[in-house]
Amino acid sequence: MEKLNVKKFAIACGVTWGLGVLLLGWLAGSGWGGQFVSLISSLYIGYGASFVGGIIGGVWAFFDGAVGGAILAWIYNMAKK
Repeated sequence: MEKLNVKKFAIACGVTWGLGVLLLGWLAGSGWGGQFVSLISSLYIGYGASFVGGIIGGVWAFFDGAVGGAILAWIYNMAKK
């Protein structure tokens, strides 16, 4: 297998996690996933079950996912040496 492009993998992870958290925040406004939103809101300041809360959580999650993806890709590439 080839090495991962760290920047592209980080962006992909950030977008995936960010969109997931954003959509979950919006869906929690209708009563679905409220407990999970409550759990994640203890990590992401301003995140909640509302339109604006979902956007705030999505931004936090994008950066969190990007950093995690970059670290994961870097470790993967180091193991491929």
